[in-house]
Amino acid sequence: MTASFNSDEHTPDSVEDSVDFDVVVIGAGVAGLVSARECVRKGLRVVVIDAAETPGGFVATHEVGGIRLDSGAESFAVRGGEKGKPGPVAALIADLGLGDDIVTPNPRGAWVQLPDGAAPLPKLSLLGIPGAPLADDVRRILGWKGALRAQLDRYIPLLRVRPETDLGGIVRRRMGKAVLDRLVTPIVAGVHSASPTVIDVHAVAPGLTKAMTSQGSLSGAVLALLEERGTKVKAGSAVGGIDGGMFRLVEALVADCTKFGVEFRMSTAVRGTGPLPESTGGRWVTTTAAVDDESDPVEITSRAVVVATSFRTGLALLGGLGIDTGAPEAWPEPASVELATLVVDDARLDAAPRGTGVLVATGVPGIQAKALTHATAKWNWLAEAAGPGRHVLRLSYDLDGVAPPPTQAQAMSDASALLGLTLDASSVRGFDLTRWNDSLAFATVGHRARVEALRSQADAVPGLLVVGAWMAGTGLAATVAQSRTAASDFAYELRTAAL
Repeated sequence: MTASFNSDEHTPDSVEDSVDFDVVVIGAGVAGLVSARECVRKGLRVVVIDAAETPGGFVATHEVGGIRLDSGAESFAVRGGEKGKPGPVAALIADLGLGDDIVTPNPRGAWVQLPDGAAPLPKLSLLGIPGAPLADDVRRILGWKGALRAQLDRYIPLLRVRPETDLGGIVRRRMGKAVLDRLVTPIVAGVHSASPTVIDVHAVAPGLTKAMTSQGSLSGAVLALLEERGTKVKAGSAVGGIDGGMFRLVEALVADCTKFGVEFRMSTAVRGTGPLPESTGGRWVTTTAAVDDESDPVEITSRAVVVATSFRTGLALLGGLGIDTGAPEAWPEPASVELATLVVDDARLDAAPRGTGVLVATGVPGIQAKALTHATAKWNWLAEAAGPGRHVLRLSYDLDGVAPPPTQAQAMSDASALLGLTLDASSVRGFDLTRWNDSLAFATVGHRARVEALRSQADAVPGLLVVGAWMAGTGLAATVAQSRTAASDFAYELRTAAL
């Protein structure tokens, strides 16, 4: 997609001939759908445009082995709301009439696969950082030497906390290399597809450094945050889901948008967008073309545009508006992930030998996957849908552009190794691969500063709003919170300006 736009090529006559909307939303992922919903519910005319065939972005669905499953995000972080109140995703789900269908995962918790064996993740931990370094479940992973080194965090003076620093550096200085390598790195790599040494602590663990200052230690900060969030529970269970799958959130958003009159133009690429000359009333024109179609481009005029695209596409669109997006090399490379979904019949898995899933540490020989989710052990609704003895396993693989996508045989081999039992090829009832490019928000050090510099320029452009995971932070919780608040304010300003 290119984002160049030359407003001098357009005349008032051509503008009058095109279709008018109050708001053009570019991107039909969750951020775009939430923004469209906020705008249309305030009485604005909205069109959503996306090159994909169906809305939803990374919240998508597929059928494997006769079971309808999530092919992208399968849960959401429950954090983000005031104490005692639901977080932003749960609040949105409730507003859409699905509040009674919110479910929590099985409390078994997840495991970590290390080069020398597997073990359950510590109960009192945050991103693998232990709140009680001498607890049995921590010592099982670190050994006495590593646990005692981590416990020194309680006695090392906290001289200062840098205003912005990498998570890995904090963990290593306070708790030692064993905690970093055997606990924090597998979790951060599995969740954020990056090393903790380049991850911004403020992006992935908001409030942690502030809690360190008040508590005097990293472990004390972890316990304080767990207490504040009310999540002193099994590792990996500070999330929620929807009975039937997270894709139901997208279906409900689309249905609500459609009910209020939002128009969807899928399989439609945006070639460019920009404001028309002031003489035409400050309106915008967005040039679109059907995907895989040689028909003439269509121009859509609007009072405003919401850019709710993926990372690289967003940069291209903003650059086409004259916004300084910085040197391309200043931004991190987007992550690409391949999800391999297996549906197998094996009654031995009824016992959930590795809880709800396994995160893989660096250097584990013979395993290419970075994580495995035992979905039928994690979600009771899915276990009921699958039936006795049938299980859904989802493995994730980092793509480096060199290694080929995982095969069914590779996925079965990795699943066998991670689950501690040999799965027979004859047990497979379904297999599918789903590739996600630009799939994760960027929580690297310096990213917030880059985003804020970009946001300040975008805010100075009348009629422009930029939303999405790469602007908001990691996960659905941050995306929904930012999109809903920003779009609501944006729509209010547009609505009142028209009165």
